[in-house]
Amino acid sequence: MKIRNFMMAGMAAALLVYAPAEAQQAVSPPNAAIPEMPKTTTRTGKRVNRIIDMWLKNQPVYYAQISGGGYEEGKRLATTKADYITYEMEHGPMDFKELREFMRGLVEVGTRTGHKTVPVIVTLPISGTADAVRANAWMIQQTLAQGVHGILLCNAESPEAARAMIEAARYPFAPRVEGLAQGTRGNGSQSYPATVWGVSQQEYMRIADPWPMNPDGEFLFGLKIENPRADANVETSVRVPGISFAEWGPGDHGFFILGRPGTYPAAQGGENSPVMQLVRSRVLAATKAAGVKFLNACSEANVEQQIKDGTMICTGGDSPAADKGRAFTKRTDPW
Repeated sequence: MKIRNFMMAGMAAALLVYAPAEAQQAVSPPNAAIPEMPKTTTRTGKRVNRIIDMWLKNQPVYYAQISGGGYEEGKRLATTKADYITYEMEHGPMDFKELREFMRGLVEVGTRTGHKTVPVIVTLPISGTADAVRANAWMIQQTLAQGVHGILLCNAESPEAARAMIEAARYPFAPRVEGLAQGTRGNGSQSYPATVWGVSQQEYMRIADPWPMNPDGEFLFGLKIENPRADANVETSVRVPGISFAEWGPGDHGFFILGRPGTYPAAQGGENSPVMQLVRSRVLAATKAAGVKFLNACSEANVEQQIKDGTMICTGGDSPAADKGRAFTKRTDPW
């Protein structure tokens, strides 16, 4: 009898562990103190995340990028003219200690705009499928625990993958949102980020939520739509609650659509070829329909046209292209 009971208990445990993802979507227990989502922001003054300040004024933003780097790199980039920094760990080294030191360097120097730090958005080496994101939710939570301001999910293939990212980033007590399961971010993750953001731990836990889904939120989460599978789902992926921007990833798209660089005639035009421009048009249209921001590479030659098209995030944060774009939109805020 003992052996039989032991076997049945083991089978029950196995069923729990291997339950399908849908069955694992936790709901809030009846006694959970889940607040209602605020209808408008309760915050005044500057946001923690300067990108939001700019978007609230309908101003495009411009980013710089770094592939790894610690304390000294943080100090060096603290005074960048870029509106935010992409910290690249998709192909660069994934080192959370270095990322933490990078954030410490930013805090030590401060900014010219009065914000605590330049915002930092991180890319991670997670394949953008639902199973991969769920299995690597720890990467998302480790990243946020270093005090950054958002994550850009690479090769984001489905709305389920986008949803898994958002759920991993939210606390269990975050305001309830239809279409999202209860968050899974744990206690202890608030202490260091609160010092980076310059707020109390209680306030951090209240505002560490995606914007604009939560009007008081300070996180920005984006999707790289970078392959044909992602293209097929883009209209639904960008509508997942908590997603605030997306891009079309011409580099990776070229791998899938055009082949190895150098093996096709230059006359095909690369990212300017008709087939590639159809992809860009689809992603841009999807972001507009969903009310999220569009990211695209910008040059001095095309930045004005990019802005006219609806691009709200441009590359080259500390470049003549960015200066030209800011002048074109008559930005008055310092940079």
